[in-house]
Amino acid sequence: MEDFEIRAQSRYVWQSPHKVRLVVDSVRGMDALEALGKLNLMPQRAAESVHKLLNSAVANAENNYGMAGEDLYIAHISADEGPIRRWRRFGARGRFKPIRKRSSHITLVLRERVTKEF
Repeated sequence: MEDFEIRAQSRYVWQSPHKVRLVVDSVRGMDALEALGKLNLMPQRAAESVHKLLNSAVANAENNYGMAGEDLYIAHISADEGPIRRWRRFGARGRFKPIRKRSSHITLVLRERVTKEF
């Protein structure tokens, strides 16, 4: 299957998109199994969410479409901004401090490497 892609999304992840992008940028363009190994060793909290999503996408490709996990690579991965939960904490002298709890949507696209056989 040429130019066939596996798409996976993880939505409403309660982590800042900026922090998730730091992890996402480190695995962009890598082989899927190599990226899983790298994500497993990363200390960031966002690495767990990205690892879970990538593991799910690889399992879907193997079980539903019969692709080999060794041939898959990350063609596109991004972390976009999700809804922001806004609330406030009261401060001194009648003021309040706004607090914004950010969330993110992670999108992943896997493709199969095409090897030409002669």
